[in-house]
Amino acid sequence: MQAFVAVADLQGFAPAARKLRLSPSGVTRLVAALEDHLGVRLLQRTTRKVALTDAGARYLERARRILADVEEAEIAAESERTQPAGRLVVSAPVGFGRLHVGPVVTAYLKKYPEVSCELRLQDRVVSLVEDGVDLAVRIGELADSAIVARHVGEMRRIVVASPAYLAARGEPNTPAALAAHDTIQFGANAVTAEWRFVSDGEELRADIAPRFVTNVADAAIQYAEAGGGLTRVLAYQAAEAIRRGRLRIVLQRFEQKPLPIHMVYPTSRLLSAKVRAFIDLVVETADWHFG
Repeated sequence: MQAFVAVADLQGFAPAARKLRLSPSGVTRLVAALEDHLGVRLLQRTTRKVALTDAGARYLERARRILADVEEAEIAAESERTQPAGRLVVSAPVGFGRLHVGPVVTAYLKKYPEVSCELRLQDRVVSLVEDGVDLAVRIGELADSAIVARHVGEMRRIVVASPAYLAARGEPNTPAALAAHDTIQFGANAVTAEWRFVSDGEELRADIAPRFVTNVADAAIQYAEAGGGLTRVLAYQAAEAIRRGRLRIVLQRFEQKPLPIHMVYPTSRLLSAKVRAFIDLVVETADWHFG
């Protein structure tokens, strides 16, 4: 179509070829292929000049509009790749998203007024492509090798209890000592009555008989603050209670290695400016190192 418009504008195959940086025979083949595809002759060729047929004149008008739309679409796409704009969808775990991703979104929207953002908080691994998510925050080892990940932090798994509980019942010095304590089980798989630890590179498993089971971190932490026993949570979930002295960390030397925190997205090829800018803002401003 571009070859046809160039020939029509310049009234010849040779000048069109120079404009398109193709050979005259190449331009001739392109126009002939277009005519074969349409099943109609667009140009009348003589030894002296090239003239439009009636069908060619009508097609030229529409072709100009189509090529202008294509150019406009390409300019818009290029602009989106270089300047943050459009709609950004971010997924994150509920608690971490509320406390740590939400503030980044606030700063991001203030910095980039041409972007609108949707923050989806859900405690499940979403499909980036199927769910229309531009990037997601994930805590833990990544199982999907088809996605691209940027490491942005790490997260400890800690056992905590209230000072009052520890004063009354004593502090466990080993994972095995948990058998003599009241425990609070929290997690997506809250029915698993086993906590895992590490000692000298070897994994230790401690069976527990929880008095309280929940799939909500806030409920586990509130009960622990009230003296209900020991609970095992992610470090950010208990950070405020620890800072204010309502909870203390125990069994610290037996903790498993911290879980990685990643920003994940479908591909790194031609990464859009809006996604790249969000990742850069997390790296520059957010302290997600809970190790």
